Formats: sequence, structure tokens, C-alpha cells
Amino acid sequence: MSGHSKWSTIKRKKAANDARRGNLFTRFAREIAIAAREGGGDSESNFALRLAVDRARASNMPKENIDRAIRRGTGEDKDGAAFEQILYEGYAPHGIALMIEVVTDNRKRTVAEVRHILTRAGGSMAEAGAVAYKFKRKAFFTIPAQGLDTEEVFNLAVEAGAEDVLIGEEDIEITSSVESFKQVNQVLQEADIQPSEAGMRMIPSMPITLDPEQTLHVMRVIENLEEMDDAQQVYSDLDVTEEAVSLLETA
Repeated sequence: MSGHSKWSTIKRKKAANDARRGNLFTRFAREIAIAAREGGGDSESNFALRLAVDRARASNMPKENIDRAIRRGTGEDKDGAAFEQILYEGYAPHGIALMIEVVTDNRKRTVAEVRHILTRAGGSMAEAGAVAYKFKRKAFFTIPAQGLDTEEVFNLAVEAGAEDVLIGEEDIEITSSVESFKQVNQVLQEADIQPSEAGMRMIPSMPITLDPEQTLHVMRVIENLEEMDDAQQVYSDLDVTEEAVSLLETA
């Protein structure tokens, strides 16, 4: 398993702990509300909403929370806050590019928090477009590997249009074009393979490798950004090595 994949596994386990504190549920609720606002409250016709709801259910988010988030997005819940989705660009220390996806009801508060985390660590905010060109939007799936025939999953994914399949000890990660998302997702569902994650990601075109200590420094900054209440996803062009992950686990 690559270092980056192993780090992703560590973060998913951390997300399970966040769910018990309600942090993850808050993020899902905002994602669901945004999807419902933009495409309507019917998950059968609104694909983005269906993905958001599926992720929420996979983390055991209560049905009433999901329904309330949908009503907030469609405007049926008049007491709900008005959220907006924003993609900030910036630099972590050592020149690592960042794309920070947030959903917020207070743009000024959120950008101030992002700027504070970055500048405190020696990074900075960037103008729109300054780092976005370093990333490509891709469809991404994570599948628990236990009990599966990994070769079968690999073949199914490739036949459905996957561009890359990474088989790890605990998970199988599939990357495809945005256009192939529905096809790959459908093939997996027909094979009764349930992804633990299915959605879109910003994938770096040319990942940057730092020494382990520098990598750990950047990873800490990314973790601080991810722990923001308004953060949804944080993407970077950092190439996370096995040595860096080992350093993180023992730090």
C-alpha cells in the first residue's frame, strides 16, 4: 500500500471517530443541503444528492437528520441557515498547493480561519486559479478489500472505464474520468460491491515529494484544515511516502 493510500485509511478511521462526535454528520448535512438546493430533493433524479445521502447512510447518520438537511436545501425548512459552497486555493509550507473545499453560512469567518491556519504554519492563501491548474477533477471510489476477489474488482473497474485501480491491504481505490463515474458506479452496484466512498476528487497532476519531516509538517497543516467545522475536503499535491506516514503514527 502506498503511503498516500495508507494515510487515507488513517483519515477514514479518524472520520469514524468524528462521526461519534457529530462533526461528520454536520458536514454531511451541509453537503446534502447544497445538493438538494441545486438539484432538488428527489434523490432518484438528483444524482449528487443520492451520493451525499449514500455517504451519510454509510456513516450511520440518522434518517431524520438526512431528511431535515434535504428540507433545508429545498427551502422547506425556513429556519435553516443559507449555506454556500466555496473552493479556496492556497499554499502549505514548502510550496505544496492546496484546494480547500468548504460549505459555510459565513464566508468572512471561514476565509479568516483558513488564512489563520495557513499563515501560522508558514503558508498562504492564493488567488483563484493560482493553483487550480495543478489538479484535475476525477471520479473516485474506495472499496473495502476484505472478502473480495481483488482481481475481479480490478477487471470490472477497468472494463467500466477506470483509469487507475490501486489495490491496498485494506482498501481498493478506483480513479476514473468524471464522465465515467455513473458507469463505474453502476457496474459496482450490479456486482453487489458497495464503495465506502464514491464521489469526485481533485487529483494532482504532478505530486511533489518532500523529505519525511517536511511531509509531516504539511500533513499536520492539512489535518488542521480538515478539522475546521466548515471544511468538506482538502486536496494537495503532496506525495505522501510510507516513511512520512510511519513518522505520523509515532509522533
